[in-house]
Amino acid sequence: MVKVQRSVVTGVGGYLPETVVTNDDLAKLVETSDAWITERTGIRRRHRAAPDQPVSDLAVAAARRALDAAGRTPQEVDLIIVATTTSDLTFPASATIVQRKLGCPVGPAFDVQAVCSGFVYALSVADGFVARGRARCALVIGAEEMTRLMDWTDRGTCVLFGDGAGAVVLETGEGEGAQTDRGLLGFALMADGTKQDLLYVDGGVSSSGQIGHLRMQGNQVFRHAVVNISEAIMAAAADAGVALADVDWFIPHQANLRILEGVARRLGIDEHKVITTVADHANTSAASIPLAMDVAVRDGRIKKGDLLLLEAMGGGLTWGACVVRF
Repeated sequence: MVKVQRSVVTGVGGYLPETVVTNDDLAKLVETSDAWITERTGIRRRHRAAPDQPVSDLAVAAARRALDAAGRTPQEVDLIIVATTTSDLTFPASATIVQRKLGCPVGPAFDVQAVCSGFVYALSVADGFVARGRARCALVIGAEEMTRLMDWTDRGTCVLFGDGAGAVVLETGEGEGAQTDRGLLGFALMADGTKQDLLYVDGGVSSSGQIGHLRMQGNQVFRHAVVNISEAIMAAAADAGVALADVDWFIPHQANLRILEGVARRLGIDEHKVITTVADHANTSAASIPLAMDVAVRDGRIKKGDLLLLEAMGGGLTWGACVVRF
């Protein structure tokens, strides 16, 4: 039988900054309450990076843990992709800073910017390298400091986001070209630029010359999220040749508990298969999926051979899904 080359997840790692901000803490800054935030979002607390802690520091910490889990060293890494909206600098890419801080050898290192969908997009890009033999040990990292983008007078957005980083190690592996292969099995990536005004940051290098603040039309984002994510999930499952009933764990982008529940309900996914960390992490954008993976791997829920379904939607609008045999 002809063998096919797969991109296999061999290690997962996560990192959250030490500072924890509770809903009660936010109630001292803006007109809100723990009950109001929890009821509408499911969020109870989030982590916030220190003022002198750039996003590359978070990415490096998560990457080290992923490498340890995979039994690899930084010297073995030959590709680094960082999904982030909140890079240390306008340039260079945070991935090159991570490469330097980890002490990795010279090789491709670049960022992917698809906001909350960034990690799924980055996995797809990495698969194009690893599954084709152009890289053998890749780091794919989602790292964000979304609290840097908050308007702390806007209670509709500032309560939703947190900081953190998650990483996976992707390595080459052989498969039979079947659904039972370990590795990345299917993708669906989409974007609709006409929906930009629903979720964006009102600043930029070539527009205002300023960082800007996050702006969101929450009700509209919710409506599009449930429909678009459901379609992407079905497309990714079809691409992988698997049925939703075969999925062991559903790992959604941790934006809002209502969205997670809405998608699961729409697709008939058992709520016990849904991994949720939004209560403790809030929305960490591109970091949320690998952070949730890390939690579930370390607590023993996700085991080798399990079929995982990842999904996300973010500003752009961008959205996508990925099927992975762990």
